[in-house]
Amino acid sequence: MEKTYHLLNKIIETLLVVIFGLLVIDVVWQVVSRYVVGQSSSFTEEFARFALIWLTVLGAAYINGQKEGHLSMDFLLSKLTEEKRNGRKKIIQILMALFAFIIMIVGGGNLVYTTLSLGQVSSALQLPLGIVYAIVPISGIMILFFSIYNIKKLNF
Repeated sequence: MEKTYHLLNKIIETLLVVIFGLLVIDVVWQVVSRYVVGQSSSFTEEFARFALIWLTVLGAAYINGQKEGHLSMDFLLSKLTEEKRNGRKKIIQILMALFAFIIMIVGGGNLVYTTLSLGQVSSALQLPLGIVYAIVPISGIMILFFSIYNIKKLNF
């Protein structure tokens, strides 16, 4: 499980860097084409929106894998004993796993299925919207894996 954890973290890190790099190139091209060429590209705004969606949802999965990376108010948690703190952390990870499974995997999977079966495509890129929304169940699977990994780590 340890090898899978590190491999998954590396893959997500690489994807996040690539997506962010493409987002920067896209926005720079939008500015150049608008102010230098005098005519803005039709796809850049839509691509930036989709890249930001992927960056945000995938980033949430990555931060969950970093254990203590999420923004939290831990004042009360830090006042507890180590045993009680680990118990609360387990409860938090279980709730995150449930959220990832019910909302992101099941709900996101239904969203992807529905948009693909309806044949919805984006206006500028003509990209099936199911592909854009596919990051939700993919990230849900990653969050579920990281939550299980974090729970196992708290047992030791």
